[in-house]
Amino acid sequence: MSKLFNKYLFVLFVLICLAFVPTKKKKKWPKPIQTNSDTLRLNEKILLGRALFFDPLLSYDNSISCASCHSPFNAFAHSDHRLSHGIFDSIGQRNAPPLFNLAWQKNFTWDGRAHHIDMQTLAPINDPREMGEKTKNIISKLKKDSLYKSLFFSAFQDSSIQLIHFLKAISAFELSLISNNSKYDQIMEGKDTFRSIERKGYKIFQKNCAVCHQEPLFSSYEFANNGLEIDSNLLDFGRGEITGTKEDSMTFKIPSLRNLNYTAPYMHDGRFSSIREVLNHYQSQKNTSIKNLKMALNERQKTELVAFLKTLNDTSFLLNPKNQYPSQILHR
Repeated sequence: MSKLFNKYLFVLFVLICLAFVPTKKKKKWPKPIQTNSDTLRLNEKILLGRALFFDPLLSYDNSISCASCHSPFNAFAHSDHRLSHGIFDSIGQRNAPPLFNLAWQKNFTWDGRAHHIDMQTLAPINDPREMGEKTKNIISKLKKDSLYKSLFFSAFQDSSIQLIHFLKAISAFELSLISNNSKYDQIMEGKDTFRSIERKGYKIFQKNCAVCHQEPLFSSYEFANNGLEIDSNLLDFGRGEITGTKEDSMTFKIPSLRNLNYTAPYMHDGRFSSIREVLNHYQSQKNTSIKNLKMALNERQKTELVAFLKTLNDTSFLLNPKNQYPSQILHR
């Protein structure tokens, strides 16, 4: 009887201890800013938008698609050149930013000139250095394609193909690009743990980087001057060109730190090819508009920080077949 009683007390003791063990809570994601205004037949809208995203028909000479600069295998950025490339071998002004977690962003592009996800597609389409096409010409081309008549009807119950439906289909696909399954996310859900070097790097991140790169999105998506000298060839003044104010000169949208392994080169003009180069740049800064920037790290600490940043890579996002070229319907 005493053995049974002792066993009972032991089990009770374990249960009481477990009740007081702190559990990890996943960092709460904020409420999305951009949403689909019409969720009816949303899967069909996403499929249509996906086909449009990968179709070079959207460019003037049918040679460049959205995916030409935003590859799914680079977290919808590009990796083989500093600046975006367009029709007729033209070179754009900026590095193509990655496309994921767009629902939580107020503004789009490096200077924030687009305020709604339905409208941001128009900038690269109309830019003569990128896709160089007029939307009316795109709609005309789509209307001649029996595939798109079918896809538009499935998505909107209307095969006439209207510009507003064209824009909403692309934004529906872009809003579906959510990256939230990295090792970091697994750790926050209590399904994994940091290695020692990653845990040390996380503490360094929280002390040095978290003001601008706020969890769990790892960006505030605000604009900041991070001390970059202006490129004398590009003469890109960032958001200052949009607002016309001195305060916004040389400020650019703060990018997310998720998927850094796949989105090099870094910065608005792609001037840095590695994360180490970025850290060395911040190490050298003394006068920037970034609040609380006090990065004074030795080489070991930089290694620890990089180790943590790698926990933000989301391989499942890159390899998700729903994000890739829709070969089952698109044959170009």
